[in-house]
Amino acid sequence: MLPESQRDRIEIVLVSPRNPLNIGAAARAMANFGFSRLTVVAAYAPHWREARSAVGAPQVLEFATESATLAEAVANCTLVVGTGTLTYRKPEQKVIALPDLAPIAAGETKRGGRIALVFGPENHGLTREDLSLCRLLVEIPTDPRQPSMNLGQAVAVCLYELASRASLPPSAAIEGLPKLAAKGDAAQSPAASSGDLELLARVVEEALIAANYSPPSMQAANRHDLRLLLRRLDPNRRDTRRILGLFRRILWRLKRVPNGN
Repeated sequence: MLPESQRDRIEIVLVSPRNPLNIGAAARAMANFGFSRLTVVAAYAPHWREARSAVGAPQVLEFATESATLAEAVANCTLVVGTGTLTYRKPEQKVIALPDLAPIAAGETKRGGRIALVFGPENHGLTREDLSLCRLLVEIPTDPRQPSMNLGQAVAVCLYELASRASLPPSAAIEGLPKLAAKGDAAQSPAASSGDLELLARVVEEALIAANYSPPSMQAANRHDLRLLLRRLDPNRRDTRRILGLFRRILWRLKRVPNGN
């Protein structure tokens, strides 16, 4: 298993869960495999901490964090991983097989990063907007005749993989991922957090609006594409701050000089 110090750097995030029993089942699975950090985003039922299905894991629910949005929940995480099936979706980020999740998590936490493993609501899974905050999508293999999985079971399957494969070397499918084997200058600066990237995205978007880059009807689509682009580029914290400073200067100039003249 991952050492406790590394497990403590992995956050299980449940987005808009509808059934408190499923939240309790997820907490129980977390306790089974030694994970304790749970965040619940916009839960449908207000009394989810009282779920009786959290057998042996009441402390996981007691100390769980509540967040209003997924962006808020993952702001401090350097790697955000969405979960789901590809049966009804076309992924816009890199997809990894579930067995490859463990070595990625081990590498990210070993270098001091924080991981959010994100699960969507029971009725439809993560939305396209949710996934725009994710750098990776891990596919849970299921029979195409029954692609959906109970939330608690999905958490248990993923955490079992983390617990049982953490010591295995990365497969060829993930060796090319940034930061797994960082070298030189890239290794000297910590990874940018999701919150860092969201701040940069907002400032870039403000600059685009100030420059009349596109009509208002395209702003939501541009925001979505920008989020995905920044996560594909995967800048470290130092480079993110440099780019942020650059765009703040551009924005200041655009707002100061009418019509950009």
